[in-house]
Amino acid sequence: MTDLKPVRVFLEVAAEKSFAQAARNLAMTPASVTRIVARLEQDLGQQLLVRTSRQVALTAAGARVAARFGPIVADFDRAAEDLDRALRPDRGVLSVNVPMSLGQRLMPGLISAFRLAYPNVQLKVTLADRLIDILKEEVDLAIRISAPPTDKSTIWRRICAVPRHVVAAPSLFDRVPRPATPGALNPALCLSYSGSGSAEHWHFARDGETRSITAGKDVICNNGDVLLGLACDGVGMTLLPDFLTVDALASGAVEHVLPEWEVAPLSLGIFYPPYDTLPPLVATFTEFFEAYLQDEAGFDFRPARRSE
Repeated sequence: MTDLKPVRVFLEVAAEKSFAQAARNLAMTPASVTRIVARLEQDLGQQLLVRTSRQVALTAAGARVAARFGPIVADFDRAAEDLDRALRPDRGVLSVNVPMSLGQRLMPGLISAFRLAYPNVQLKVTLADRLIDILKEEVDLAIRISAPPTDKSTIWRRICAVPRHVVAAPSLFDRVPRPATPGALNPALCLSYSGSGSAEHWHFARDGETRSITAGKDVICNNGDVLLGLACDGVGMTLLPDFLTVDALASGAVEHVLPEWEVAPLSLGIFYPPYDTLPPLVATFTEFFEAYLQDEAGFDFRPARRSE
């Protein structure tokens, strides 16, 4: 059987248990659906469906056909989609995963610009702060701000550095002493960014001297915006990327703590499944993403810049 359409129609009827609903889903007439299924039954020499006044049910033969052909059709569709994506750099479906805070700031403008340039590309964008399994969740690429990965099952492409600093509200130092060195930091006032629930480690350097502390366990969160809000409220200090804190610093809601001590930047990178070569559509998005970041001039996501 080389024509998959009769099988697709039969599988839709079997899934919906209704000729009428299957017809609506497939944008066909009920008569056409009935005729195609009847022809399939004739070709196979088996009754596949039992029609009653209230519902449609599978016969034993129909259940076997659905069980065998359902996965085959699904595999065929995935293979066809992968082939189409592999051959076309400017059309197809692209699945992208982005961290929550970065995605909220970056993706609206990026998606708008990308859609203007590539109107035939369908984007499926998910936001998540957790480290996803890029293979299991069938994502074409994942944008991440992190240290270089240790997982060898994925490909990682570094885009640029992401500076970060410890910040706190000026009001915090109305009630506690302002620390002069990393060793003077009170861990109970250091709010941890962590997706695992463990306290964060902060590493400082100055003129060849290094110091490290373990942040507190009283507040641990996996979202930078939440931690920034807590810092603005004077709850404590937190170590965050500069693109998150730029507006709060400009308004005076927070200030740098220990500004003379450096914290190693994170890296903004893209994780890919283990492609032999990047599919053209993935390469197209990657190039566009890098160019867009350069145009945004170093993670300055203030709305005023985008409206200029």
